[in-house]
Amino acid sequence: MKMKNTTYFTPFKDLTFEENICFLTGEETQNKITVFPEWLMKKYLLEDETFQMMGNVTALLYKDLTLPCSEKAALAFQKLDKEIEKAFNKGYEGMKSLSEERLFQWIGRMVYGVLYHEITIEKKRCLKYNKEFGISPFLRERYGMFHLMLQSLIKPIDFGERKPWSIVLFQLKYSADIFNYRDDAVHLLFTMGINGFGFIAHLQDNGLLKDYYHDLLNKIDHQVLHPIQYEELYARFHYSTYILQYSPKYKLKEKEDGLYIQSLPIEENENRPLFGRWDDDMFAQLLANYWAVYGFEKKDILKFQMPPKSYLENPYTKDFILPESITLPF
Repeated sequence: MKMKNTTYFTPFKDLTFEENICFLTGEETQNKITVFPEWLMKKYLLEDETFQMMGNVTALLYKDLTLPCSEKAALAFQKLDKEIEKAFNKGYEGMKSLSEERLFQWIGRMVYGVLYHEITIEKKRCLKYNKEFGISPFLRERYGMFHLMLQSLIKPIDFGERKPWSIVLFQLKYSADIFNYRDDAVHLLFTMGINGFGFIAHLQDNGLLKDYYHDLLNKIDHQVLHPIQYEELYARFHYSTYILQYSPKYKLKEKEDGLYIQSLPIEENENRPLFGRWDDDMFAQLLANYWAVYGFEKKDILKFQMPPKSYLENPYTKDFILPESITLPF
């Protein structure tokens, strides 16, 4: 994409995902960076652990998840990593001091890196079976805009007052040696529980989920969540992403000092609410996947003529459930 003053790399236009093309700038390069920051992998001994790709068909070692990266982009990521690592070592308060834009760039590198590998794996599979590789116009637009936003690391991009993402950070009862990572690269959803804090991020929803769960997040406030509450919070974000009926839209404006990406407000149709119908049965199945470590099954979460079990709110009064009242281990 060519603006008056700056050119932005658009890999989803021609599906440019080559081993010698920088994933962020489009320049030819022989350099690589890891998808997951090296300091993070060393701290949690992840290098030789396996990372399960989508559909559980392919697994790669964390250290083998790499991205072709120009020297300029690699230096920018090194600077970002040092900034994040310094904040990370201070725990929740340190991470809270970071701007949302820096968190977006750091999270975005991991989510995009996983997405990049999903795409290249599928591309190679199609080539092997002599099939044409393609991505739907809808996903090309979504991923293309996400990639453009990620270029804010190296180019002047202003997101304005309303950010294109929802990023929620909270305190969490986790020991320093636990690393809990999940993502849904298709929907650009991410969560990480680690070092006494957790965060959940939807990287392209125009802040809709953060707004939607405003009351619940206010109840959480400075509480230190029990891990089962954290898993439930992510399940709610995850399910809400599936039933969201509108796609975020943006307006691009070129300014003298760079690009302005304006997140446009959603204009709901009176016959089509922002979210589709919440199905307790489907949500209970999703939540059971996250609560399986505690021995919960779907039948324990959803019982006849009763609201779904919750460790975040009393289902009748909607009062927040204090973490210290939960006797489950953590």
